[in-house]
Amino acid sequence: MALQMKANCCAAAAPLPFRRCLSPFSSRVSFQPSQKVSRFTVSCVVKKSPKRLKYATPRFPKEDGLLYIEVDPNGADTWKVDSAVELLKKGAVGVIPTDTVYAMVCDMTNHDAIERLRRLKEVEASKASHLFIHSASPFSILCRSLHDIDTYTTGFPRGNSDGISDIFRAVKHCLPGPYTFILTASKALPKQCIKYGTTTSKYAYRKNLGVRIPNDAVCQAVLEKMGAPLISTSVRSPEENRWIIDPVLIADAYGPEGLNFVIDAGVRVANPSTVVDMIKIPPTIIRQGKGPKQPWMVEEEGEDGDEERDSISSTA
Repeated sequence: MALQMKANCCAAAAPLPFRRCLSPFSSRVSFQPSQKVSRFTVSCVVKKSPKRLKYATPRFPKEDGLLYIEVDPNGADTWKVDSAVELLKKGAVGVIPTDTVYAMVCDMTNHDAIERLRRLKEVEASKASHLFIHSASPFSILCRSLHDIDTYTTGFPRGNSDGISDIFRAVKHCLPGPYTFILTASKALPKQCIKYGTTTSKYAYRKNLGVRIPNDAVCQAVLEKMGAPLISTSVRSPEENRWIIDPVLIADAYGPEGLNFVIDAGVRVANPSTVVDMIKIPPTIIRQGKGPKQPWMVEEEGEDGDEERDSISSTA
């Protein structure tokens, strides 16, 4: 009987195979979180890193490590993201998929969470100091619907004397989709969402805001369960000026710096959203990305938009 119990214990302690592994020396192991954390069973990863424990915020149990959730990209098992949503509501910073690249997100109404998100971007900038410093860039927000956009911005142009009268109708055909639209922020938007600069210098505020409605089932499930938009920024390599499209690499890069969770919906394509300035007439493409140019859009000419391109370079 004792030998049988010992064999069962050893079998229970054997690690489960992980779908992708960076190297044969990876310290990541699979586990199922205890019922004290969640009543749902999700596929998670703990990376026991002393550096992560150093940067982890006290409000989250240090022994839990990074929550890693693998989901179906088509949204067949979105119940798995419930534990991540609960963390977001408590002030966590995590990574979720979009219809373009992965986005680092947090609750837009939680000031402490936004500051933690900024610090993670500053870590990225400090390790790539020879490149453009992205931490000074403002964030965008991921929205559930046009209603969210109308709430936190002054809305899309509805027409003018120059004959541009169907912009709003045209925009509706692009959403949800791989576009970021720059609009004027409304008073309902928390100020910390539109300030820019670094925590070591004086913040300034912008009147404009990038908004997105991603066409991604997992992203939309997270937004619906949150019941509100999320402030976001794209996930770039701390060492190089490029997007990280593999969630395993994201966990390795930002887990030690204090990232709380990663939702893995597969490897993305390094093609960000198309950014369109809706304040200009006609609407002007600042960055061409995954979203195709529409007939009512014009491409930016000259160097007038260099500052604007820099300001949205971290948009997913």
